[in-house]
Amino acid sequence: MKLVIVESPTKANTIRGFLGKDFVVESSYGHIRDLPKGKLGVDETTLEPQYVIPTKSRKTINNLKKAAAGSDEVILATDEDREGEAIAWHLAQALKLGSGIKTKRIVFHEITRSAIEEAIKKPRTINKDLVDAQQARRVIDRLVGYKLSPFLWKKVRGGLSAGRVQSAALKLIVDREQEIKSFTPQEYWTVKGLFGSAHGQLEAELVGIGHKKLNKFDIASARDAQLLANDIQKSSAQVADISKKEVIKKPLPPFITSTLQQDASRKLGFSAKKTMLLSQRLYEGGFITYMRTDSVHLSRESSLAAKVWLEKDLGSEYGKSAPRAYRSKSKLAQEAHEAIRPTKPDVTPERITAQEDEKKLYGLIWKRFMASQMPDARSELTTVNIKANGARDQYQLRTSSTILKFDGFQRIWPSQSGNSSLPELKKNEPLKVLKTTPEQHFTEAPPRYNEASLIKSLEEFGIGRPSTYAPIISVIQDRGYVAKDQNRRFLPEEIGVVVNQILAQHFPNIVNIDFTAKMEEKFDEVANGFEEWRGVVAEFYGPFLKNLTSKYDEVKKTELIQEKTDVKCEQCGRQMIIKFGRFGKFMACPGYPDCKNTKNLKEPAEKLGLACPKCPDGEIVTRRTKRGRLFYGCNRYPACDYASWKDPRGNKETKS
Repeated sequence: MKLVIVESPTKANTIRGFLGKDFVVESSYGHIRDLPKGKLGVDETTLEPQYVIPTKSRKTINNLKKAAAGSDEVILATDEDREGEAIAWHLAQALKLGSGIKTKRIVFHEITRSAIEEAIKKPRTINKDLVDAQQARRVIDRLVGYKLSPFLWKKVRGGLSAGRVQSAALKLIVDREQEIKSFTPQEYWTVKGLFGSAHGQLEAELVGIGHKKLNKFDIASARDAQLLANDIQKSSAQVADISKKEVIKKPLPPFITSTLQQDASRKLGFSAKKTMLLSQRLYEGGFITYMRTDSVHLSRESSLAAKVWLEKDLGSEYGKSAPRAYRSKSKLAQEAHEAIRPTKPDVTPERITAQEDEKKLYGLIWKRFMASQMPDARSELTTVNIKANGARDQYQLRTSSTILKFDGFQRIWPSQSGNSSLPELKKNEPLKVLKTTPEQHFTEAPPRYNEASLIKSLEEFGIGRPSTYAPIISVIQDRGYVAKDQNRRFLPEEIGVVVNQILAQHFPNIVNIDFTAKMEEKFDEVANGFEEWRGVVAEFYGPFLKNLTSKYDEVKKTELIQEKTDVKCEQCGRQMIIKFGRFGKFMACPGYPDCKNTKNLKEPAEKLGLACPKCPDGEIVTRRTKRGRLFYGCNRYPACDYASWKDPRGNKETKS
């Protein structure tokens, strides 16, 4: 009898259906060993982790030990990434495998009969380099969290936490908010002209004056724009030239973890956490390949299967490009061997049996994969240059149109751009100037991060790995460091700004983007066998601990969380100070405990210009709960307790 051990019961059930009576498939129900809760769990001299078996896992371990004892062979079939490799190693340690029991390790990228049978034919041993890379990450993150968090408790307030990766992500959000607040819009103008021809009208934009090409900010005022518009209005115009060229648009590669999370956020409104939960179910149900990956590679078999479906269901012209091959842009891509794709390309979204949200996500994955194997889309771009001879100068205006000639991959994965057309024109054809319009514009501040754009930045900066994006986003929200505005974009809370300032000033490496990315490269070197994991941890921990120890003496709490004010305490006459408490900033008398006078500090709420529906004198304003969720209430609270989650301007419930 052979015992196969996987992480989850769902995965066990799926695999059980593929194997014969000689196999028993059991689940470990996730991690069965971990660092202890409530204490450091790392020997600070040897840096050795002190793993324990949680109480909830002891019954599972006992059952697995009995099953292993009665088996001829134990096959560890956990996921193929570093975390999965670590789980397999922990299982081998906890079950004391190896003493008289033949132990094998198998990996597979999809839970299908053929993949499982092929994996069993090609077993290997546990890759200790991958395990050590995971241990290095786990130990460093535990040391940072359990050593730095108490510093914040003592210097700011209890309940705070700091983490190596979460702090870098928080810095991105705080820096973006500061960039938005300090942004100064710059004015610029454009001029458009509406022209009439023998076969219709066309609109073109001013792109050059004389022999000079116009740059974005060359027309800086309304006066300048109007002078140009007036001169063009009175000019004689004609078609200077017409050019046509073919435009080729290639399909995007199949999904990896980060791009799946981004598109699921943009197109389906799913959080990263929800996307990973749904994709885990689809994977364990055998519908998609492994969902934690940063590789865009596809098996030849999957590409050929896509080609068969495309030619059969859409026509031979749509299967000509398959198989298409893709290469990962990142040199660090290593978490898995394939992109995220359907295990059976001929199983369309309508054919799977799953919950509605699972179907939506599967549909996204299926369409992206199928589109990646389809031909390029081909369009014809026509560009028309117009010459207008005015009294003051000669002007060049330009317009263009695009006509789709062959939709290719856009048959399944439509793009945002559509067809546009121009009237039939000839070179040197005279045009009538019908109207000119100066248009004012202002540069805009960069937008706040949403989940999609934050994940994209995390990936670009090398912060974290595919398995960590969703937890990063969850933890900075759960800690109350960031919230979401009415557009589901991240904004830092007061405490998030304070924590970021402290870390940036006193522990710069913890929030330094480049340093965090270099740590990921170190973990990769451990995984590839080029670095010893304890050396990587020691190299980080020595300087970190030395700096932390000195900061306990150097940094005074009053420097971090107290600000002087010009307000006098009405009870004792002292100059009041602003302090930071559990629920944010407040004003307090420095004479505490002799004088306990305090005042609330409330940021001005946004007025919506709407009367309160509950009282005659109130006005609706935006407010936030202690957890940061946006709601709408009366500005006369507590005299009027009207409150609603729904935006009274559009009657939509907030999603923040």
